[in-house]
Amino acid sequence: MKNKFLSLGIAAALLFACEKDNTPDIVINDNSVTNITEGGGEPPAETTVNLSGVYTEDLVLDSEIDYVLTGPVLMADGTTLTIPAGLTIKAQPVGVNAYIAIQQGAQINALGTASNPIIMTSNANSPSSGDWGGLVICGKAPINSTPDGSEDTATSEVGGLSYGGNTPTDNSGSVQYVRIEYAGGAVDGNAELNGLSLYAVGSGTTIDYVEVFEGSDDGIEFFGGTVNASHIVIVNAEDDSMDWTEGYTGTLTDVYVQHGVSHDKAFECDGYNTDFSNEAGYYSAPNVTNLTVVGANDASEAIRLRAGTQGIFTNVVLNDFDEGFDCDGDTGDNPTGQGVLDGNLGVIDVTFNNVTTKLKNDTGYTFTEADFISGDGNGTGTDVSAWGTGWTVGVN
Repeated sequence: MKNKFLSLGIAAALLFACEKDNTPDIVINDNSVTNITEGGGEPPAETTVNLSGVYTEDLVLDSEIDYVLTGPVLMADGTTLTIPAGLTIKAQPVGVNAYIAIQQGAQINALGTASNPIIMTSNANSPSSGDWGGLVICGKAPINSTPDGSEDTATSEVGGLSYGGNTPTDNSGSVQYVRIEYAGGAVDGNAELNGLSLYAVGSGTTIDYVEVFEGSDDGIEFFGGTVNASHIVIVNAEDDSMDWTEGYTGTLTDVYVQHGVSHDKAFECDGYNTDFSNEAGYYSAPNVTNLTVVGANDASEAIRLRAGTQGIFTNVVLNDFDEGFDCDGDTGDNPTGQGVLDGNLGVIDVTFNNVTTKLKNDTGYTFTEADFISGDGNGTGTDVSAWGTGWTVGVN
């Protein structure tokens, strides 16, 4: 394993969260200690390696070694983190103070298989949601919180990591057959990490066959970018299962969401980050195809669409919700309803099972259910039993 650390002063500077004024510093300690078993004769064999710090050279993990995250692990520009199939990485249960971050210009090469998935989980004896901070990827694709066509960047909620730019096809690597467990959480009400946080990730990146299980915050959140994600499973996320903002324009194909006792929305969809501004002047507009959402028989919303978001949902099944689609906005900077009237926001082929209200309109625009929904009763959703076998857990 090749790795070298920058000085702790530089690392602390890199990790200062500057997007939110009240986000505390995250201090990196050099915990890259190799634990060695006792023995005589032959040189002792490495059994456990603790990971923490800024890696300025490639980091290739070994399937024969147990890895434990003891703090933030940041891959610097120009480096690659390689994780072999079947490897389990465990994080000390220190909340958002332990996470893996692929910074701008770095890549991750995490290629599991259906029979040997890569697992990122908690090192606690009795793991629970929020034990660690999850996986963060920062790219150079566009975000609408900076001017359109610019190379300007924003900084992440936790860690102050740069993201954004003007490279729609930016490539941050591959994440395939990866399960992220017990991750996510908040430093405070404004600074949060998710199971998988995708900041301005470009379409050259592969996100395929990924499960987020028992997360404390959102399952997956897209902060702008153009990345396409497929074969996604989110089980028991305590906040939103899927979240997008800052002008996300990729595609989501074959998504299965299953609510637990504690949860918020299945999808929370924002056209832009209302805490800042829509400087680029466009809105999130992803397409979602083959979606199944299983609710928890409570008074909750399945999909909230707001802040001018656009997007077409095709082949959807929603089970056990008080509200199916909730459209929020106004006739000013948040024209969610105008997207419906223009045909840029709606659902094609959907089946509602035990859903009290199919559509709620709080946009300030007048439109009918038929303007938003076509093919009511025709949705079949995604066949998670076919593509989720072997590498997912907790799926009913």
